Amino acid sequence: MKKLIGLAAFCMAVGMLFMLFLVNRFVGLVLIALLLLIGYNFFCCD
Repeated sequence: MKKLIGLAAFCMAVGMLFMLFLVNRFVGLVLIALLLLIGYNFFCCD
């Protein structure tokens, strides 16, 4: 289950890279960094 949540968070973070060009860049960067960290920790670390 943790791997599925990690993969979903990682994919959302990658998809949100496009949001950088649409709205406030600071909010986008914070959300992307947070989701990348969550995705990495859940998917790669047991």
